[in-house]
Amino acid sequence: ILLVPFMSCGARLPIYGLMTAAFFPRAGGLIVFALYVLALVIAIASGVFLKHSIFKGEPAPFLLELPPYRLPTLHNLWLHVWERVRDFLTRAGTIILAMSIVLWFLQSFDTHLQMVPSTADSILAAAGGAIAPLFAPLGFGVWQAAVALLTGLIAKEAVVSSMSLFYGFAINDGAAAGAAMATTFTPAAALAFLVFCALYTPCIAAIATIRREMGSRKWTAFCLAWQLAVAYAAALVTHLVAGLLL
Repeated sequence: ILLVPFMSCGARLPIYGLMTAAFFPRAGGLIVFALYVLALVIAIASGVFLKHSIFKGEPAPFLLELPPYRLPTLHNLWLHVWERVRDFLTRAGTIILAMSIVLWFLQSFDTHLQMVPSTADSILAAAGGAIAPLFAPLGFGVWQAAVALLTGLIAKEAVVSSMSLFYGFAINDGAAAGAAMATTFTPAAALAFLVFCALYTPCIAAIATIRREMGSRKWTAFCLAWQLAVAYAAALVTHLVAGLLL
C-alpha cells in the first residue's frame, strides 16, 4: 500500500503531455518514459528502505490465490474498454468540469466577493501565495503551481485545467503553453514539477482506498507524509541537477 501510489496512473499523463509539449517538445517521449522508470526505481528503493527500517523483522507469510485464466473474448474486451472510457468521460464531465467552474469563481473574485481585474488579486492567488514559498527551492514557488497541485488532490487531470485557466492558454497548444508558463517556469523547474507530480500524493479516491485498506488514520497519514517527502526530495534533486545541466 505504501509503494503502489508511486506507480504513475493514467491520470498523470495529461500533466506529462502538457509540460513536455510546453518545454521539451523534442524529448517529450523520452522524458515521459524516464518518469515511469523513476517511479519504479523510487518504489523499489522505498521498499528496500522500509523493509530494513520500519518493517524490520521476520517476514510475514504471503498467500495469493490465482484465478483461472481464460482466453479473452471480444465481448469481455469491449466491456473492459467501455468501462475505462466511460470512467474517463464521467470524470471529465463531472469532476474536471466542476473543478474548472470552482476555479474560475475563485480566480475571478476576491475575499470580499468583488470581481477582480487580475487573477493575482483573487481568492485563489491569496490561498496559493500562502503555500507557494514551500515550493521555492524546487523552482516553482508561484501561486499558480501551488494551487494546481492542490487541485490535483481532487483529480490529477485538474492540474492541467488549472494551469490552462491561470496562464490563459489552450490545452492543446503546446507552444502557447510554453510561452505563457515561461514567465514563472524555467526548464529545470518544469522538470522538477514533473517529478513532483509523478510522485506526490494521489487523488482523493486513492487516499480513501488507502484509508479503507489500512484501517488506520495514523498509517494513512504516514503513507501520505512519506509520499510527499519522497516527491519533495526527488524534485529538489532534479531541480538542482537540471539547473546545472540545462
